[in-house]
Amino acid sequence: MLVSVFPSDDGPGPDDQPGPGGDCDRRGETPSPNGQAAAGPAAHRRHDPLGDRWIIVSAGRVARPWRGGQEVVATAVGTYDPECHLCPGNVRASGKANPDYDGVYVFDNDFPALRPEPADLAASPDQAVSPDQAVSADPSGLDARAAGLLHAEPGIGTCRVVCFDPGHDQSLASLGLDRVRAVVDTWADQERELGRTWNWVQIFENRGAAMGASSPHPHGQIWASSFLPDLAAVEDRTQRDHLRSRGTSLLVDYAALEAELAAADDGASTAAASRVAAGKATNGKVANGKATDGVDGPGRSASRVVVANDHWLVVVPYWAFWPFETLVLPRRPVGLLQHLTDAERDALAQALRSLLSCYDALFDSPFPYSMGWHAAPGARPDPDAPVPAHWQLHAHFHPPLLRSPTVRKHLVGYEMFAGVLRDITPEDAAARLRAAGARAEKRTTEPTRGLTPG
Repeated sequence: MLVSVFPSDDGPGPDDQPGPGGDCDRRGETPSPNGQAAAGPAAHRRHDPLGDRWIIVSAGRVARPWRGGQEVVATAVGTYDPECHLCPGNVRASGKANPDYDGVYVFDNDFPALRPEPADLAASPDQAVSPDQAVSADPSGLDARAAGLLHAEPGIGTCRVVCFDPGHDQSLASLGLDRVRAVVDTWADQERELGRTWNWVQIFENRGAAMGASSPHPHGQIWASSFLPDLAAVEDRTQRDHLRSRGTSLLVDYAALEAELAAADDGASTAAASRVAAGKATNGKVANGKATDGVDGPGRSASRVVVANDHWLVVVPYWAFWPFETLVLPRRPVGLLQHLTDAERDALAQALRSLLSCYDALFDSPFPYSMGWHAAPGARPDPDAPVPAHWQLHAHFHPPLLRSPTVRKHLVGYEMFAGVLRDITPEDAAARLRAAGARAEKRTTEPTRGLTPG
């Protein structure tokens, strides 16, 4: 059963003050009459233990004026598009025709980034020469210097496309739970099949033109490779180091911590509401009818949990970089999608649907994102072989939108050349997503109001 952590009301209002932990002052979203927006809390840095990097949190920046580029909001499409390369029965750019599929459809990418055959590299390892050989062949020493600095190796793999549904106008957010569960099962099956041969199986989805989706048809991709990509290699190292130093899984520990903090925060909010009703507030602090207990400081702020059920937790991570970034975490140790139980797969379908409902309701428009699963690396000819204890299965959601359906975060300037920064606190982002989910849930349960048919 899905257990929502949505608040009973619609969440923080437009005039809410900063909450414990430095929530963004929402008044800063609209410039004051003199053109100067209210300043947010002082900037601080948060460490990302999974990606081993630091994130600058500068919440006041969300209030700055914006006259830059605007994203185009997706418009409604029909259930079938005769020009779509992914709709059933249509001919793709390669000349191959799609079957008249009903359900999930997987095919080899017609334009793969990775191929099973190695490329013919001029500087491939089997053609490399030693510095001594390079000097004898090139008295100037140029080849020797190049051999010491310029390296290349074959990058082989395979790429597939996963059509989630035949309906051109569908998305993971709109599909029925049975259809989302079918997508989850397909991910697990593909991971099992490709994982027999390849060291890394990257399952991902780019939704929306803002994230580079080549078609609005609901689909994702799978790229499997012989090598371990850079980001996966970092996560492999950080999770391995955490297990070695503490004897526990980094992400299992983190999921448990966020769940406990959310429970404590919920208990504190209930107690504070009771005190407000009684006309009392700890330390005499009341903000817009909400008592605060002065529990400030890193990690002890408002809940970062967006969706929770018996098997999964979805959080805006404490170290989130993208404005409404989320991390999908199993509650028990598990390294691969294929090792999820039936109950966990059902619960995952529910959690994904709930999260995507929050996203789409945030700005009342289809929410673009890139989503990717990170499962345990390493080729497994025997799919039932044990998974290294340090690796915990998880999914990242990286949406680009910042303060409206047309204004996105841009990774430029300081962030491109020095370090990454976020413009609202993770706690504020989680509160807004929970409030959006509550609104979406309310709309689906409210009776339709209108004229009585005559």
